[in-house]
Formats: sequence, structure tokens, C-alpha cells
Amino acid sequence: MTQPAQRTTMSYADYLAVERSSETKHEFLRGELFAMAGGTPEHSRLAANVIGDLRHAVRQRPCAVFTSDLRVRIVATDRATYPDVSVVCGRVEPAPDDEDAVTNPVLLVEILSDATEAQDRGEKFAHYRRIPSLREYLLVSQREPRLEVFRRQPGGQWSLWEAGPVERLALESIGAEIAVDEIYGGRLG
Repeated sequence: MTQPAQRTTMSYADYLAVERSSETKHEFLRGELFAMAGGTPEHSRLAANVIGDLRHAVRQRPCAVFTSDLRVRIVATDRATYPDVSVVCGRVEPAPDDEDAVTNPVLLVEILSDATEAQDRGEKFAHYRRIPSLREYLLVSQREPRLEVFRRQPGGQWSLWEAGPVERLALESIGAEIAVDEIYGGRLG
């Protein structure tokens, strides 16, 4: 997240009105808006590869893969965000105050960058952990071929699994594995 787009706090309904009329997407946190920065070509390529692999992985399951245009609402912490990739299995459950935002992803993905890595690993992940349906959080490095998945364990603790070149990473939330080399194939430059 960047600096707040506006310092004055606003209601969630006012935020939705701003989003409908704005060319820039904003995240929302307890009344403050944060403009989202555009991604690099590498960020976009990695996100597209992840979406392609996840879409292939869930093709026989009742799950849907969504791009960063899907808003995720974390009601417990009064936050709305646009993860790079979201997966919902079963029926999409909209937020009570936002019919265009989902509240029940099982898997969220963020492509790490120098500007967002601390936020994605820290505060944003703390908010994501408050989503009852969320089972896994996948982080994709832009610096090196490395995937990390944080998985919710029985009792609510989160454990980390990592994979690098030539390795595969299990995604239990969707009953699939993804290959690191497939995600990083076709690197730019």
C-alpha cells in the first residue's frame, strides 16, 4: 500500500462511490483510501502464469480463479483489498456491505515486489488471516524462482512451505500442485 490517497476518513459506502468513478483502484482500511500502484511487466507476467496454472489445476473442481480486479472484503478488520490472484471454491459469498467484493477466498496470492513485500508479509497477511475461509496464502518472488505458501493448520496456526527451481508446491486448499519452473517459465530480459 502506498500513502493514503486521502487523509480524511470516509464510510465504506463513500469508498465504493469513489471506486466506481475512479480510474485508479484503492484499498480501504478503516476509513482511509490507499491508491494502488501499477505493476511491472515481470509482476504482470508472473500473475498471468499463476492464474493460468491455478485455472488448469481447478478445472475439475467447483472453484474459480480471479484476477486482481476482484475486491476481497475482510469484514473483521474493516479492510478491502485487491490481491493479485484469488481462488474461491463453492458459492461466492459477497460482503454484506459490498455485493462486488467476496468474503470467502480459500487461496490468496500476492506477487512480491521491493515496494510491497514488507506489507504483503506483514500487515496485509495479518488482515488476511482474519478471513475464516482462507486456507492458504501464496507469495511469489520476483527476485528469484521461489514460491512460499502459508497454510492454516488445525487450531488456527499458520505453517510455511517453500519451493524453488525444479520443485513443486502443494496447494491443499484446491487439491493441486504447481511447478515452480512453470510459474517462472518465459522470464523476461
